Amino acid sequence: MTSRFAHTLPWGTEIVEDGARFRLWAPAQGSVSLLTETGATIPMAKADGGWFELHTDAVPVGGGYQFVLQDGMRVPDPAARAQISDVHGPSRLVDPKSYAWRCPDRKGRPWQEAVIYELHTGTFSRAGTFDGIAHDLDRLVDAGITAIELLPVAQFGGNRGWGYDGVLLYAPHTAYGGPDGLKRLVDACHERGLMVLMDVVYNHFGPDGNYLHQYAPDFFDADRNTPWGAAIAFDRTPVREFFLHNALYWLEEFQCDGLRFDAVDHIKDTAEEEVLAEIARTIRTRIPDRHIHLTIEDDENTTRLFQFDESGAPRLYDAEWNDDWHHAMHVILTGEETGYYKDHVDEPVARLARTMAEGYDYQGEVSAFRGGKARGEPSAHLPPTVFINYIQNHDQAGNRAHGDRLVSLAPPEAVDAALTLLLLAPHIPMLFMGDEYGETRPFLFFTDFRGDLAKAVVKGRRADFGSHESYANAATGAEIPNPNAIETFERSILEPADTPRFALVKRLLEARKTHVVPHLTSFGGHAGAVTALKGFTFSVQWNLDDDSALVLTANLSDAPVTIPSNAGGKPFFTTPPGIDTDAGALPPWSVVASLTF
Repeated sequence: MTSRFAHTLPWGTEIVEDGARFRLWAPAQGSVSLLTETGATIPMAKADGGWFELHTDAVPVGGGYQFVLQDGMRVPDPAARAQISDVHGPSRLVDPKSYAWRCPDRKGRPWQEAVIYELHTGTFSRAGTFDGIAHDLDRLVDAGITAIELLPVAQFGGNRGWGYDGVLLYAPHTAYGGPDGLKRLVDACHERGLMVLMDVVYNHFGPDGNYLHQYAPDFFDADRNTPWGAAIAFDRTPVREFFLHNALYWLEEFQCDGLRFDAVDHIKDTAEEEVLAEIARTIRTRIPDRHIHLTIEDDENTTRLFQFDESGAPRLYDAEWNDDWHHAMHVILTGEETGYYKDHVDEPVARLARTMAEGYDYQGEVSAFRGGKARGEPSAHLPPTVFINYIQNHDQAGNRAHGDRLVSLAPPEAVDAALTLLLLAPHIPMLFMGDEYGETRPFLFFTDFRGDLAKAVVKGRRADFGSHESYANAATGAEIPNPNAIETFERSILEPADTPRFALVKRLLEARKTHVVPHLTSFGGHAGAVTALKGFTFSVQWNLDDDSALVLTANLSDAPVTIPSNAGGKPFFTTPPGIDTDAGALPPWSVVASLTF
């Protein structure tokens, strides 16, 4: 059930006529009480199925509250809409209807228009807040960006972090500006025609501030773990509802335009309808009158979640992050061959061309990096817009020992060519914050933990790079930045500049809008094919319904090459500018984009 911009939650709190309703699932507890900010303790009624509930006017809107367990332990509300301060203290009672929306009737934009800009709230601006993002949106619009994708903003331990260690998944981080700050940002984006996509983490909880184990151990699957912590027991109804309603909450109460689901290969359940499918199906049913976009990250390269109706509208998910495209491109640009890049070192240009034509590189082939395990499923039957490509993202920069951005690893002309392929292909492009002007400051891994946890994170980080072959040439452990040091965070803050790279990206996105986007609804499955491939040169062609085609031809090497004879019709964009295709040669690190009729 939902009312105007307020989503009714089965967990947590709801404003009611005579006060507020407080509700907690605590099956391991014999009793639970509500503690108000005045110090009053009010017993909660025990209901069936491990639920505790209370209706009271003892907590005013804006006031703080906590739950008190049977041993006297005080815990925050796991479904709190806001915290007073950090993850360990009182939650704050919020009236979601109190915010006055400036763009209440915004319907969003079609997926084909998406040009995604992934950003981290804390380092996008010096302010490090939602309002700080809002103050610089015009620059993104000027570049041609149509959607921002926020790294997770749910409350996590401390003030600094990537957000993937969230523990209070309904509470926009206090340090970023809380729920009203996020709503102001969404409004500011919608005023400018920008979509807002939210990155959500449903595969684990962070290590600091997660109290669910104390009163609801059944929330977790005792037989399974993820690389980041205990696995979630999605086959239990209260757990399933917690995440189902969290997804609806961001879309309905905050008017976000879509969600990106982190590492779904670690979301497992035994229900007849898997939780990921149920979430997507429920969203499509409940919000039929807005453009809502659902995307996933899935290391297994599966295709089951991509189903489309006769009109081409998604029944479940729109798209997936395509690491294969990134990895092949990275190998070409940098020559790196270790870690997960080892799966792409043999004929990387052919692998890149395959991802452009068919989506995945690994479609059931054996992955050496994954110990000989088969990875992926055939993907050529999917339309190109199912695949989100990028030259880097928060992981690909931040999980390097020194947070290196691609501009520090590859020559500028090579990065220009990569950006051209990224932004003019019929896939959905994503830029990581700073890509649009060539940011050189690193994006480092940073946290804000204390005590033994802080020491363990530093030790683990250095051990990872000491043993991982991807970083065999990294600096010694002592030189790897301390994730908890404030300077590690501060070094990652953007310093935007007006550069030739910004001008290039702007021209590319203007060309995409004019020459590529109008055709994207015409590209169905099996639209792409590699039509020429020799050494570091290739052509990929995507056929349209009217026998015309989009063609991208690239020379990804330091030497000029003969242009393939089927390189397409009249170019609408070349990198570098002014390539004469009639001359029969492609200069080093060049791309020609053409439409044939």
